[in-house]
Amino acid sequence: MIVVLAFVVGALAARYVAVAGAGLMHHRELGRLNYRDHVVPTAGGLLLVAAVLLVEAGRSTLGALGLGDPPGENAARALVLAAALGFGLLGFVDDILGTGDDRGFAGHIRALAQGRISTGALKLVGGGGLALVLTATPGFVTGKRLIADALLVALAANLGNLLDRAPGRTIKAALVAYVPLAVVAGTGPVAVALAPVMGAAAGLLPDDLHERLMLGDTGANVVGGVLGLAAVLALGRGARNGILVALVILNLASERVSFSRVIDRVPPLRRLDRWGRRSPPEPTEAGTGA
Repeated sequence: MIVVLAFVVGALAARYVAVAGAGLMHHRELGRLNYRDHVVPTAGGLLLVAAVLLVEAGRSTLGALGLGDPPGENAARALVLAAALGFGLLGFVDDILGTGDDRGFAGHIRALAQGRISTGALKLVGGGGLALVLTATPGFVTGKRLIADALLVALAANLGNLLDRAPGRTIKAALVAYVPLAVVAGTGPVAVALAPVMGAAAGLLPDDLHERLMLGDTGANVVGGVLGLAAVLALGRGARNGILVALVILNLASERVSFSRVIDRVPPLRRLDRWGRRSPPEPTEAGTGA
């Protein structure tokens, strides 16, 4: 029950900040052309991060007053919040300053080799560093395990970005991935920490689907990164290895394959992808993440 409540509170917090922050999101610096050539506020993930921060501040205050977990008792909550803030910041820099000149892993590595730090390269290096810090915090196991878990988190964050090519796609995919993870996590500390983030993402889904905002790298990286972190904290070594292999394959495939075209050719995926969205024209693949 507490996990469901946390999910609902996260969704309500997202709806509140979406309404209260409407004026902020329509600042001209955030306006970007979407696939219909309509100007839509990007970096909608700012609302996601704000909602999670609002929920955690409220939970800490209530806990200090004797209602709920005492502050500091659930370490997973602090880690999830740090992931949201860190990946959100890196994504926001790319949303605002990114030019799209250096795309994909190859483009960002080429920029670094040339002595240039693109926003994508900053996100690549910064995301990897953040993932290492987050996965090291719960306790050191082995160096190889730490690197594998950090890679899982970083690639999950990037996959969220890679999927953000159509309204609602990243949030839908995240919610689908969240279901089995929530079942395994049960009502434990990780489940309690993760629920508000996924609830907040669900709360922003209507605005994303109806093109009132774009989740942007700010939100896509947060959703993916937090799910990856939750998998590291909640799952056993075998499950994490399987997820890591899948993430490596998907991230590498994105360099050559258009996810939008694949989704459009598979009827069940196409139906899920189009559910709730406005009518065609269909979006086109606008580049790769990282």
